[in-house]
Amino acid sequence: MSEMGRLLIIAGALLLGMGLLLTVAGKIPFIGRLPGDIYIKREGFVFYFPLATSILISVILTLLFTLFRR
Repeated sequence: MSEMGRLLIIAGALLLGMGLLLTVAGKIPFIGRLPGDIYIKREGFVFYFPLATSILISVILTLLFTLFRR
């Protein structure tokens, strides 16, 4: 039962961290508007795919997880 409690605490901490990140992400000036992000706007249609932003976040998370694994 203690393992289930520990799992719930970790899941809650991850959800809290993601919520804080999403709240603060709009205030970071370059997130979502990098040169490699795809943005197509036509009459009655908008397509947005943050390719460069996704790659940047992936690299940062990979480095963080690599540092904390040791």
